[in-house]
Amino acid sequence: MPLVNTKEMFKKAYEGGYAVGAFNVNNMEIIQGITEGAKLENAPLVLQVSKGARAYAKHVYLMKMIEAALEDTDLPIAVHLDHGPDFETAKSCIDGGFTSVMIDGSHHSFEENIALTKRVVDYAHSQKNYVTVEAELGRLAGVEDDVQVSAEDSSYTHPDEVEEFVKRTGCDSLAIAIGTSHGAFKFKGEPMLRFDILEEVGKRLPGFPIVLHGASSVIPEYVEMINKYGGVMPGAQGVPEAMLRKAASMAVCKINIDSDLRLAFTAELRKHFVEHPADFDPRQYLVDARDGIRSMVRHKIVNVLGSNGKA
Repeated sequence: MPLVNTKEMFKKAYEGGYAVGAFNVNNMEIIQGITEGAKLENAPLVLQVSKGARAYAKHVYLMKMIEAALEDTDLPIAVHLDHGPDFETAKSCIDGGFTSVMIDGSHHSFEENIALTKRVVDYAHSQKNYVTVEAELGRLAGVEDDVQVSAEDSSYTHPDEVEEFVKRTGCDSLAIAIGTSHGAFKFKGEPMLRFDILEEVGKRLPGFPIVLHGASSVIPEYVEMINKYGGVMPGAQGVPEAMLRKAASMAVCKINIDSDLRLAFTAELRKHFVEHPADFDPRQYLVDARDGIRSMVRHKIVNVLGSNGKA
């Protein structure tokens, strides 16, 4: 099966009341763990590549590894640029074989965001193989790669802006801010998502796919493992999985997961080195890390996304 864009994938998710997992990739073991987990659960996938991941692993390496995973699993997989900062980055990814891109103009004014997004949309939709475009309205707090937004600078999405934005830009999906946050330290008090905003956006954009960023749950099992084996992560708290499952049953068709991947990978590595301090063979310790990714992805697909059996 060739790489796909997200258009039909999200249509099925919206109608089926589930969400597609969008997992960030950085190296071979992470790609293998994600795609093997999805294969075991027969789930569609979005593999996300950030600007930082492209700088770290190089575009060509990531694409070749994703092509291998596609051949190995035969799953419907979209390759997506996560938080594209500008037109040039989005264009480079489109020209380099990505089937979907995000242009993040959320830090601009409303009009500037529209202008930037429309420029990317016009280019992406003009391709022989239609490339889907995700845009963003509202700003999430937190830190992830080059995305750094303080709590003071974050803002919820205004539902009264979404119709005009989507109509004028022609974007294929929209990331909104309802209280999620990038990173592993999302809430100081009781976790809360603004489902009233999500519900109102869904009414104003019936059938239109909505995206949640910053939606890792910071699974306590992995935080405890990291702390047990020498790490220090006091107070790490993510989005409760029940809240994410509720969002997936509404208008949300794509849920981004990155921090939980990093936590699973790091926890298994720390555990391995404590239990096997003399080990210096990456074919041993990276197997444990890959297995941790696979297990976590299966858990997310079944218990949060509801996308198992939907490939």
